[in-house]
Amino acid sequence: MKRLLFLLILFSLSAFPFIDVTAQDESTSSEDPQADFFGLPLCYPGMPNDGTCLPLGPAKTVAEMQEAGFPYPPRDLPAAQPSADLNQMPVFVAKINLQANEPAPIYSTFEDAVAGNSPVSQIDPGSLRYIRYINRQDHNGNPYLQLATGGWMRASPAAYTDFQGLQFFDNPRNAFGWIVDQTPSYEAPAFDAPLTGRNYVREDVIQVFSILESGGVTWFQIAPGEWVNSLKARAISVNLVPPEGVNANRWIEIDLQQQILAVYEDDRLLFATLIASGLEPFYTQPGVFQVYEKKPLETMQGAFEADRSDFYYLQDVPWTMYFDQARALHAAYWRTFFGYPQSHGCVNLSPGDAQWLFEWAEEGDYVWVHDPSGMTPTDSDYYGPGAP
Repeated sequence: MKRLLFLLILFSLSAFPFIDVTAQDESTSSEDPQADFFGLPLCYPGMPNDGTCLPLGPAKTVAEMQEAGFPYPPRDLPAAQPSADLNQMPVFVAKINLQANEPAPIYSTFEDAVAGNSPVSQIDPGSLRYIRYINRQDHNGNPYLQLATGGWMRASPAAYTDFQGLQFFDNPRNAFGWIVDQTPSYEAPAFDAPLTGRNYVREDVIQVFSILESGGVTWFQIAPGEWVNSLKARAISVNLVPPEGVNANRWIEIDLQQQILAVYEDDRLLFATLIASGLEPFYTQPGVFQVYEKKPLETMQGAFEADRSDFYYLQDVPWTMYFDQARALHAAYWRTFFGYPQSHGCVNLSPGDAQWLFEWAEEGDYVWVHDPSGMTPTDSDYYGPGAP
């Protein structure tokens, strides 16, 4: 039976002889313009077309990608997150969870705090109140915290973001950025375009190869046939040329439209991250400034409304650098996300990013604040001193 099967296979093969596709058929007329292609292999992706191969298939796809600005082979950003140790706060902080119209009492002892007897002082009513504490005791599942001044009060130890930007070891060749809100990607720069089936979440890093305005929205191309929009993403292009007014080879750029901070030194991008700048009407003022004071810890408090309903009290804000009156770069341990204007004029950073910047920067370093959209007022008479 096996012998019979072998003979059948042999007969079948002899009935359909093999065709050598790599050798030129001598019987083909040289006058046929397609004749020269029958014996040519496909070009390898990325190899120059010198006429000895066909620029089709994968080679054609790669050529089209390169023409559209996409690198081959694909490359990662020349960057990484800084050390996670930078996320470590230098102090313990807690949030006062009382109603905004209630004062927060401070007691001389833990026992008095538990009983609510004989407060010795208080923190004024306000919607944003954080304190520094040095000791904690729990009672019936509730935390009571001892302040650095010795008093005790009821407050909840704060959890803060561990988001960090990117530290670069070479200049990127294309724009980049972050997703700031969960979003799908689209096959074209339009909301009615088909979805790619890929979804992105807040703080995902993206590379940007093309930027296009469509339907009143900016679109970022992050891969061939894949787009996300500026409502859900932020992006920045590298600019190594010092802006007008910066007379040094190192400066901090703050892009108010994209809510991105970038650090440059010696013709290199060193660092970039998301920020939270001033929210209307408390804009961060555009202009060129210089860091005039660095403070490892700074207590910030105040109010803007006449009835002090917007009172804030923020003990020991870490890594503060003043650059424009009371406007400063500093950690914002009360922020849970970045990429949107949220402050009263200061430039808020995550604790890890603020510490990286504080360690790099020196008093006298330039801070360039600008808004490419032109939406932020530039008249200096508009601005007061600013706040966190």
